[in-house]
Amino acid sequence: MKIALNELATFVGGTLKNGDPTLEITGFASLNEAVPGDLSFFYDTRYNDRLLKTKASAVLVPADHAEPSPQAAYIVVADPSKSFELIVETYGFQPAPFEAGVHPSAVIAESVKFDAAKVSVGPNAVIEAGVELADGAEIGAGCFVGRNARIGSGSKLFANSTVHAECILGSGVILHSSVVIGGDGFGYEFSQGRHRKVRQAGIVQIDNEVEIGAGTTVDRARFGRTWIGEGTKIDNLVQIGHNVVIGKHCIIVAGTAIAGSAIVGDYVVIAAQVGIAGHVTVGAQATLAARCGVTRDLPGGQTYLGFPAIPASDEKRRLASINRLPQLQARVKELEAQIKSSGSSAT
Repeated sequence: MKIALNELATFVGGTLKNGDPTLEITGFASLNEAVPGDLSFFYDTRYNDRLLKTKASAVLVPADHAEPSPQAAYIVVADPSKSFELIVETYGFQPAPFEAGVHPSAVIAESVKFDAAKVSVGPNAVIEAGVELADGAEIGAGCFVGRNARIGSGSKLFANSTVHAECILGSGVILHSSVVIGGDGFGYEFSQGRHRKVRQAGIVQIDNEVEIGAGTTVDRARFGRTWIGEGTKIDNLVQIGHNVVIGKHCIIVAGTAIAGSAIVGDYVVIAAQVGIAGHVTVGAQATLAARCGVTRDLPGGQTYLGFPAIPASDEKRRLASINRLPQLQARVKELEAQIKSSGSSAT
């Protein structure tokens, strides 16, 4: 990237307030990490100190914070965050465009249904018998697609991701590296002094426009399906157990674990490291704050905190009470001392 400040200001519809209009910007970074030549952005007054200390050559700022800085040029824009995103999308790292073709090292069973002129299969990918690849599907290097699986149009499997037998991916699904779809659910019965494996005979169904982050696992159902609804976005390192049903357009953040047969409604937001017990239901449009422990059904439309998860207002009151315990304990000791002193005086 090499673009002059005046060209950059024009590109985002902004106004250059100070600095050399011909100065070339060669990169972009956060205020803390920027070096000379970088563009950064500022939108929150909590980061005033970072703005004053930044080494960036130019900063996108809102109109109400346009006082020139001696360290950096200011470009005033309506929305610094969106303008910065537009610049990064245009001039930053670009993903490789779709390129149809099958690498010679890929192993593809004869019965696989696909049009080689309309799909992309990378080096050392393995695609078993009965698989269907819709037009525009991308199977990255080292991926495995098990027998009779279906990959929808425009779906992309990044390198070394796995889709096991019979599983179904809709259109526009993205699986990042090391995702495993359709591994066996964790099902055992204790009998005669040992754990006996319960066969997991169901599938995983992932609907259109779902994105799943690196290292996440979605287990196949014991019977029926484990089901991820349309538009849901799942972060890295999430575990989703067998027969779980997740609704449409949910957000699930890293480190979350959802046990078997749990049901999550539409538009639920689940923050990092949440644990959801098996066979419970989380209602639509609920928000689970980080590290919640869900042990019972939760109605939708509320925010929950704590373990076990309770409405946020109740948990905040509980935490406030806990924080007052040292003062209460000191007060009790003081009262006990007064009572003891009064008793001694009476005798």
